[in-house]
Amino acid sequence: MAAEPRAVQAPPPWLDSERLALAAIILASHHQGFGRPLLAGLDGDAHNSAAPTSQAQELFAAATVVMAHGGGDDPKLIYANRAALQLWRRPWSEQVGLPSRLTAEPQERAGRAALLSRALDQQAIGGYQGIRIDSQGRRFVIRNARLWTLWTPGGEPCGQAAAFSDWWWL
Repeated sequence: MAAEPRAVQAPPPWLDSERLALAAIILASHHQGFGRPLLAGLDGDAHNSAAPTSQAQELFAAATVVMAHGGGDDPKLIYANRAALQLWRRPWSEQVGLPSRLTAEPQERAGRAALLSRALDQQAIGGYQGIRIDSQGRRFVIRNARLWTLWTPGGEPCGQAAAFSDWWWL
């Protein structure tokens, strides 16, 4: 009796080809903006020998919250690592694609928009503090967040990213 062929499983969404490229952009853009790696050993340097899949997996598994959104008037989230998914209490399929403004309460959105505009002008800023809201309506403070512009390999801006490790529930 012949063995049944095994079904080929698709990779998790953070390891598909589009997100592998995005992980590299997140890492390289952080290094460009801050002059240091986002995560130890993941500097986004084009000469780094780590395989793109390994870098993307380490970025996704990091304890540091990392999210990114694309461009436009109402940018949508294009990346959220496991720490972000857990904090906002949403699966990948609900977090990625969400308008990023919805990560903050309505009264916090104007300040958030001003900060994102400043981060775009300066390319990278650190030390941000603000209030955010999870999918269940629970509020939390983020502190010492870093925000930076994402750059394509051709040097065009393609979004923004944020990372933080310091937060607490209100």
